[in-house]
Amino acid sequence: MKFRASQLLILLALLASAVGSIAAGPAVAQPASPWVSTEFADIRLISAVAGTEGREEIPLGLEFRLAEGWKVYWRSAGDAGYPPQVTWDGSDNLAGTETLYPVPHRFSLFGLETFGYKDQVVYPIVARLARSGAPLALTAQVNALACSEICVPLEATLSLDLPAGPAEPTAFTQLLNRWTAQVPRDLPGVGLDVVSARAAGDPQSPTLVLTVTSAEPINSLDVFPEGPEGLSYGLPEITLSDSARAATVRVPVGTRGEARLDGADLRLTLVDGDRFVERPLTVAAGAAPAGAADLWAVLGFALLGGLILNLMPCVLPVLSLKLVSVLNYGGAERGAIRRGFLASAAGIVASFVLLAGILAGLKSAGVAVGWGIQFQQPLFLAAMATVVLLFAANLWGWFEVALPRALADFGGRLPAEGAHGKGLVGHFLTGAFAALLAMPCSAPFLGTAVGFALARGPAEILTVFAIMGIGLALPYLAVAAVPSIARALPRPGRWMVTFRRILALALLATGVWLLTVLAVQIGRTGVLAVAGLFVAGAVVLALLHRSGRGGAGLTGAAILAGVLAVAGVTHAPEGGSGRPAGTQPDRTIAWEAFDRAEIDRMVAEGAVVFVDVTADWCITCKVNKQLVLETDPTAGLLSGGGVTAMQADWTNPDPAISDYLASFGRYGIPFNAVYGPAAPEGIALPELLSAAAVKEAIDRAGGGARTAGLDSR
Repeated sequence: MKFRASQLLILLALLASAVGSIAAGPAVAQPASPWVSTEFADIRLISAVAGTEGREEIPLGLEFRLAEGWKVYWRSAGDAGYPPQVTWDGSDNLAGTETLYPVPHRFSLFGLETFGYKDQVVYPIVARLARSGAPLALTAQVNALACSEICVPLEATLSLDLPAGPAEPTAFTQLLNRWTAQVPRDLPGVGLDVVSARAAGDPQSPTLVLTVTSAEPINSLDVFPEGPEGLSYGLPEITLSDSARAATVRVPVGTRGEARLDGADLRLTLVDGDRFVERPLTVAAGAAPAGAADLWAVLGFALLGGLILNLMPCVLPVLSLKLVSVLNYGGAERGAIRRGFLASAAGIVASFVLLAGILAGLKSAGVAVGWGIQFQQPLFLAAMATVVLLFAANLWGWFEVALPRALADFGGRLPAEGAHGKGLVGHFLTGAFAALLAMPCSAPFLGTAVGFALARGPAEILTVFAIMGIGLALPYLAVAAVPSIARALPRPGRWMVTFRRILALALLATGVWLLTVLAVQIGRTGVLAVAGLFVAGAVVLALLHRSGRGGAGLTGAAILAGVLAVAGVTHAPEGGSGRPAGTQPDRTIAWEAFDRAEIDRMVAEGAVVFVDVTADWCITCKVNKQLVLETDPTAGLLSGGGVTAMQADWTNPDPAISDYLASFGRYGIPFNAVYGPAAPEGIALPELLSAAAVKEAIDRAGGGARTAGLDSR
């Protein structure tokens, strides 16, 4: 029999098909539900095993394939959205389920933070069997939210049956294993951990401050806090240190109702590239704020602190203005004395109330606030230096400061007071300026009052600051109450000219100091530019008024401005950004840069750490250094091997330092604290330091062995 070629080919194809069918055996259905497809996402249920034999738990997965630009959500969705919700009504042999959540992505839009997944995600699900090894019939009702520019609810009913056969791997096993491996867990050995978590700032709008350590340099750290109800979390601000092996993370927190961050139990997910870990933690409260004390006690502290501020080094620059105010009234009548000093006191209180209003407004806008922060602003420093220059020139007798017409007209309707017929408006402005110049540092009792106020609302801020102003104005009020104090002074005469010039030199020194601080912030070139503008303006005015005495006076003022600028620049460091926190070395102490994470690490290793928060504009800080920190026996203790000295420079605004101060309920400087194994949360020292106070704190923090032999030095 002969076969044609075409018949032979057909026969061979049939044989190949039969052999293939025999080799393949019966077809096996893969354990997955059919896709439920929408315009925005496709959804299905998959299993990593083909049967239930020998199993008590079955690894499942809820898979989403998302259209471009669409996303679904993590278990904590953030400021909007919600995670997929699954009910299993109608399922058979199912005792319960647990849904796991892989590492999320962060989505930021218009200040809102949400967490979820785009393109594709598989949510691992662990299904517990009611009867081990028996068939499993699943019916899942899925409700999810998919979002792009709009949000659309998704609904799907998914069915999946697993026989009581061998639990062999399926085509979905690797896919499910890959997504399960991306679920953060509370496990050791990841090389990423949280050392501390504390609340800082206002309890109504606090900041979560985390200290994170890493076994290798941090590349792209992100933090996802969760819980409790009533708290929401903003975009973290991350500051790296220790060669990127440590980080300070500051997360703004919103509160609703009675929810509080301090003492809250959180679940924290840390993600850095392909490293991730989950950590449960309890947030430590910041130092107990003064708000726990009775309001009347705090107001008493504010009054006493304002009074003591008259004796602090901060007020020495304005001593000239106070003395001139008193001396101008020698031999004057009682009514004039009383009115003048009441006007000066009103100016002082008005300055405090104005500052309180500004701080309350900034705080409401979410800006970190503190006592003396105006001295961190170059424009404020330049304006203050200019006013000090004018006062110095005025005391020297080069010219008289003329008030604006509106104020002059108002003052002209009031009785002339004191020397030169100075009106009440002049006394008011002198008091206001004296108060502003007296605010760069703190005083005993003042820190408690300021901490209470700035941790509360606008009403408390205004009230406490007004009482502080009254405290600072008490000497003026005392003279107003007993005018005979001023009447007993010598009458103004030729001796006043010499005395006024001596006081002018004191203000000249103040101007040098202000320009020195300004040079730290904007650099020498910036200070020369500021002084140059002032000199140029003064020269122009002098030329316009050269026919009168005022021209000569303004020319003299211009010369004085030049002297101040040169002096300030000569004594200032180069650079326009100020020194980094804590890098300015002092005579005998090797200060290390302030690093909150490093403090925790050192204390964990048994070290004692002394922290000094300072600024170039803080006079009391400099007094503490000159009289205590840089003199024996304290200098020897801090420069020895048993104590690490850290310095934080707050000359320029620094959120890390602001948060650090707020964690102690403090909003001003000077501030010093000591940490050690016996005091890991830190021991805060008083504003005015003493060698005994420093020694005692280091003893307590170190367990009593750190300062042995200190008294014999």
